[in-house]
Amino acid sequence: MTNPIVDPLVEVPDTSATSNLVGIDATVEGAVVVTLNRPQRKNAFDADLISAMEEAFRTLAGAEGVRVVFVRGAGGTFSAGADLEWMRAAADRSEGDNRADAMDLAVMLKQLWDIPALTVALVEGGAFGGGAGVAAACDLAVATADAKFSFSEARLGLVPATISPYVIQAIGPRQARGLFATARVFDAAYAEKIGLVTEVVADAAALDAARERIAREIMACGPLAVAGAKALVSEVHGRPIDHDLMDLTAHRIAAARVGPEGQEGVRAFLERRRPAWAEQVAE
Repeated sequence: MTNPIVDPLVEVPDTSATSNLVGIDATVEGAVVVTLNRPQRKNAFDADLISAMEEAFRTLAGAEGVRVVFVRGAGGTFSAGADLEWMRAAADRSEGDNRADAMDLAVMLKQLWDIPALTVALVEGGAFGGGAGVAAACDLAVATADAKFSFSEARLGLVPATISPYVIQAIGPRQARGLFATARVFDAAYAEKIGLVTEVVADAAALDAARERIAREIMACGPLAVAGAKALVSEVHGRPIDHDLMDLTAHRIAAARVGPEGQEGVRAFLERRRPAWAEQVAE
């Protein structure tokens, strides 16, 4: 899963300037692993790590050949949230400077959210504060059974502001209010119960197995269909089921049916063969 890229159709960021903070590896089929690489600080966020993550996600959002993006932390921990030294320095800065720092984090999360390929958080160890926000901003989140989570900001007299849109989308407003206010630490089973995590596995080996399984599943799906399906959720969610929404959904499926990917997919099914986008994927 982490072999160097050899397929010219798969374009990933040039991370020469930030490779010590964010590792990016991919298979020729287009499965990309983004690794937060500050294990000595439990992959806690500071300005440099946030910048490196934003660069990686922004480039992946526009890259060709990327089918699925996995996000994980080096050293057995997803992310401990904000780096304490970074927070100590922020306390001495102006509100304007702090707003700029917060906007950098908000932009990084939005870049992750906007990636058209499927995004999957692979959580082990802990995901606290902004780390839990990254998990919420991914389409799927798989966690080991011993992983811990917390929206810990209130214990520091702060609020989980920049991560809140993604967390509330994932777990709903009532759960968010309670967990934001108490800063409670909770386990993977509870995270799955409330929707922050979509799957719990036994250990790190099972996490790797889940990564490979999800990669195989997504390779069987049309890349444009995946991007279109993700966009459709944002278009439909929260809207009344009226004529305008019915017309929108009818337009989306009609366009897919006559598009080249839809035509290839239906023909492949009828001809009992694999579609073109899945031909290189090993059984």
